[in-house]
Amino acid sequence: MGKILLGINMEFVRSHDKPFDWGVAKAAEIGYQYLEPMVHWGRELLSEARYFHSVSMFDDPRWARDLCDKHNIKMSGVSAHTPLCKPEISVEYLKQAIRWASDAGAPVVNTDEGPKPEWTTRDMDYTLMTYTLKEASMVAERYGIKIGIEPHQQYSKSQEGLDSIYDLVKSPAIGINYDTGNSYLAGTTDTYDWLSHVTSRLVHLHAKDISFSQSGEEKGKVSGTPVGCACGDGVVDWKRMIEIAKNAPTDIVFSVECGTVPDAIRSFEHLSKLL
Repeated sequence: MGKILLGINMEFVRSHDKPFDWGVAKAAEIGYQYLEPMVHWGRELLSEARYFHSVSMFDDPRWARDLCDKHNIKMSGVSAHTPLCKPEISVEYLKQAIRWASDAGAPVVNTDEGPKPEWTTRDMDYTLMTYTLKEASMVAERYGIKIGIEPHQQYSKSQEGLDSIYDLVKSPAIGINYDTGNSYLAGTTDTYDWLSHVTSRLVHLHAKDISFSQSGEEKGKVSGTPVGCACGDGVVDWKRMIEIAKNAPTDIVFSVECGTVPDAIRSFEHLSKLL
């Protein structure tokens, strides 16, 4: 059985218009043991101007690792969401994210199938995803990095759908990054049963709570949401989630996905008490 550790996705500083290094310091100040950066290709105006938290994979990953070391915090993984159905984007993006994560000290690269092309069929999409995941997994195996496939988008919004993507490529590098909020909102499979079903393949978890108002408006109508409310303020039973995740074969970081610093603080306080 694994331990449950607390982390924070860097989305918690998005609405505050703050850069990556500010978010690292704030996450450590709150008390989180881990953080999950979002990486991108090339140069992005807002992050270069220090108004946004994402990190360019053109930047030195060891700079990011040293920054975390300075604040006594580690990376649980990197958020490298890219459309698996579009290999012209996702193959090189994921391969670079894997290499970057390895140097940065992040053991997991998280992704999902992403929005599909408008003109492709389901069979075509599964062929394209197989190509993407095979290419990425060969690199991940060499670097000792796990690829966490998340329930988010058209095919992975059910237990059977997520399984069908996971089963495309047989590789020890491929696992599941379970998203508690996305799975709940999809409304296709009980979120606790679904977590129990994937526990043996779990490599990372997005701890996303859903407010009662969002649940009433969107459950069964969407395949996911960028961030949730503070953990403990919404519909998710976190004690139950923790008890299920403890059955994972390795330690699992609950990477909180919320949209503000106050939500990050309340999430930390709520989850810490349960742990």
